[in-house]
Amino acid sequence: MKYTIPAKTTIGHIHLKVSDLKQALEFYCDLLGFELMTTYGEQAAFISAGGYHHHIGLNTWFSKDSEPAPRNKSGLFHTAILLPSRKDLAELFQRLYDHNYPLTGASDHGVSEALYLDDPDGNGVELYWDRPKKDWPSKEDGSLDMYTKPLDLKSLLAELK
Repeated sequence: MKYTIPAKTTIGHIHLKVSDLKQALEFYCDLLGFELMTTYGEQAAFISAGGYHHHIGLNTWFSKDSEPAPRNKSGLFHTAILLPSRKDLAELFQRLYDHNYPLTGASDHGVSEALYLDDPDGNGVELYWDRPKKDWPSKEDGSLDMYTKPLDLKSLLAELK
């Protein structure tokens, strides 16, 4: 019998190599709103949402003052940060807009809506919310019918009214 990982399994945290810890903290904490939980000197920091020990680790152990990794090489495509609601995504979009932070994309995937951007080190970041499972599109055979369409940003911002 084929092994299946338990359904309630989650991904606890990611740990990113960054070139400048201060710059990374400005992005993840000051702009995106994560909380700084602890630091290891001037080389590493651990940040979270809601007081968890850490959702994201940031370090310069092997990457201080380095260039971003080449896009056409193997490695992390993006980190996906799941927000609780569409309104939360709208609030973060407004914050990014107010700070003139560039997006690399904005998509409706049927199951979710997502904003895409790069952190200061060129690491891809997806900010998204999931639609309720009952609203996920499906094919005739019952499998998911995910797609990529442009996200209606005006509709997203209407969540703030």
